[in-house]
Parts: sequence; structure tokens; C-alpha cells
Amino acid sequence: MGNNSPKTSASPAIQAPPMSGTPKRRRPLLKWLFIVVPALVIGYAIIVRPLSRPAERARSGGARTVPVVAEPARTTNLKVRVFSLGTVTPVNSVTVRSRVDGQLQKILFEEGRAVEAGAPLAEIDPRPFEAQKQQVEAQRAKDTTLLENARLDLERFNKLLAQESISKQQVDTQQALVRQFEASVRLDQAQVDTAELQLSYAHITSPISGRTGLRLVDQGNMIHASDNGGIVVITQLSPISVVFTIPQDVLPRILKRFKGGDPMEIETFDRDGRTLLAKGKLITIDNQIDPSTGTVKLRAEFPNEDEQLFPNQFVNVQLIAEQIEDVTVVSQAAVQRGAAGTFVYVVVSKDDQKTVSVRPVETGPAERSAIAISKGITPGELVVVDGVDKLREGSSVEVVTRSTGPSDQKPGKPGKSGGKRSREGKAPKE
Repeated sequence: MGNNSPKTSASPAIQAPPMSGTPKRRRPLLKWLFIVVPALVIGYAIIVRPLSRPAERARSGGARTVPVVAEPARTTNLKVRVFSLGTVTPVNSVTVRSRVDGQLQKILFEEGRAVEAGAPLAEIDPRPFEAQKQQVEAQRAKDTTLLENARLDLERFNKLLAQESISKQQVDTQQALVRQFEASVRLDQAQVDTAELQLSYAHITSPISGRTGLRLVDQGNMIHASDNGGIVVITQLSPISVVFTIPQDVLPRILKRFKGGDPMEIETFDRDGRTLLAKGKLITIDNQIDPSTGTVKLRAEFPNEDEQLFPNQFVNVQLIAEQIEDVTVVSQAAVQRGAAGTFVYVVVSKDDQKTVSVRPVETGPAERSAIAISKGITPGELVVVDGVDKLREGSSVEVVTRSTGPSDQKPGKPGKSGGKRSREGKAPKE
């Protein structure tokens, strides 16, 4: 009895197994599905989709529209300029010095004021020169009296010689004495003229018309003719000249026009090259080329009535070497250079669709931001001046307006200067 009880209780566990085997087999399958499906999605997004985009764009038949800035070619008169740096040089500049020794009694000019030629500037003590003049005048009077007496004696000797009362030798001696006194009188007159000249040097006047500088010596000082400093410097400001240099390669063209008598206009600008200071003309060309720099000096003259040019001022010089009439020009930014030469992108409109066409061109002289086009472009055609880096033949474009500054920005956000635009044609964000 005791052995049969355990067998009876264990038999149900063997004959009736549990029914949960099917859910346990499904769990690994679901686990693999959760791993493989996300991996396939990620792989498609990273590898397959980017590779299929160029083919989709090719099948769609058109790339994206590129925003560009375009300007029309125009006809104008082009001035071919030669750029250089120059120094303003006065036509006349004089350091006024004393020509005699003495004490400076008076200063008669005002510093920095305009003076005319012959205007009194200073006065040296004239008394020593007046005394010297009186001395030589007295000597002249004495010698003049002796000359008159010798001439009277000569007349008497000539009468006595006619009567054979004296010898010929006495008459000849008297004639020599007359000539001696005549020479003495001439010498005295020269000394009087010298004394008058020295006296005039005591009154210093302006040798030229111009503007006075700061005085270099004060009243009451002893000054000498050998002094290097002088009394004052006078500089002529109107007209005034500018000395500048040009390369020797440009000289033949300049020299041809200059020898032909054709007036060559010259413009001077400030150091930044933006403000026009004066307009003048070329007046002379140096006679030799500097071998160390390969340049030659030129001088231009300007009226300078408003005194915009000042001595020793550095200026930017633009020499108008040639003027071409009625030439087609475009912005220099439009001209591109490649293996085949120079070309531009021309905007072509067809069926409300704008594309670009590569157009080979032949360029000519340039002036500032414009360049002449001798062949390849007709006036009025639109050429791309900004945004060419993303263009190809036949690219679809949208012509936008170049941003000009803060007015294109949203209120409260500063804009960048220089007209730079983003890919969408708007000012870039800060």
C-alpha cells in the first residue's frame, strides 16, 4: 500500500504535459524582426536613397534653379586710365634769406597769409648802409671836381700848344690825367650803386606770390647772409604741380599723344582713392627712365584755386591715357577665364524659363569696374555678375537683386555691407 501511493500521484505529470510550447517558439522570431527591420530602414536611408537621387533628378529632366545677379551690357565712352601714386610739389617755393648782415628790426608779414610779389616782409637796420652810401657819394663828388679842373687845364694846354708856347708832352700828360679822373668818377659811381643796392637789401620783399609759412627768426636778432635757416618760406599754391611715375611699358603710348599736342587729363584722388581732389593736365615728361625701378617721372599741373592740394601731400593719380568712343562694356566680375579663354554667362529667356549660355568673348581695356568687350556681346544682353560658381551651360537661373545693405535686413538685426547675398538671394544671416 505504501509503495503504490507514489506511482499513482506521479502518473498524471507524465501523461498530461503543459500546453505552453507554442509561445516559447515565437519569441526568438519576434526578437529578430525587431532587429532586422530597423536595420533595413536605416541602411536604405543612408546608402540607397542618396545614390538614387541623381538618377531621379536626371529622370525628372531639370536641376534646381540657381539665384544669380545679372546686369545688362551697355554702350559708353570708356576712359583708359593709368594708375599711380604722386607727390604734390609746388611750382615755386622760396626760402627768404637776408642778403646783408644786420639786426632784424621789423617783421612785416603774418604767418600763413597770402602775399604778393614785392610785398614787404622784413626790415634790417638800414643806418650802416645809409652811412656807407653817403661816404661813397662824397668821394664821387670830390673826384668829379678834380675831373672838371683837369678838363679846364687840358683846354688851356691845347691853346698854348697851338701857339707853340708849351711842348706836346705836357698836353699828353694832361690828357692822361683827365682820363684818370674820369675812371675815378666811374669807380665812385659804381660804389654809390653798390651802397644803394646794399641799402635796398635792408628792406626784404617777397620774391614770388604765395603763402607764407611760420617765421624762422624773431625780431631783434642779428641775421647774416650766410645763415641757412632764412626768415620765412613762401610757397606758391596756385597753380601747383604733382610729380608721379608710370611704368616704362606705358611710356610709348603716353609719349605719342603728348608729342602730338593732345592735352592729357589727369585726376587726383585722396589716399582712399574715393574723393576727387582736382583735375589738371600733363605738362612735362622726364628725359630718362629710372633703371632701378623701370619707371619714368611725369609732372602735371593743377589750377588748385580751392587749395585742395597741399605741398608734399601724397595723392592717387589717374592719367587718362586714351578715350574710346561708343564701346560695349560689362562689369569685370562677369568675365570668367577658363582653358578655352575668356567667357561670360548670358541669361537667355524662353517660355518664361531663364537659363544661361556660355558665351566666349574678347576683352579690351578696363576702367575701374567696367571692361570693354570687343566681340561676343551686344548691348542690352544680360550677363551674370554674381553666382557664377554654381553655373553650367543650360543651368536654370533666377535673376535676383543684389542686396545693398542694412535696408534688406529685418529690423533689429545688423546687416553685412558689400552687397553679399545667400543662395536664396537674401542677405546672409549673421
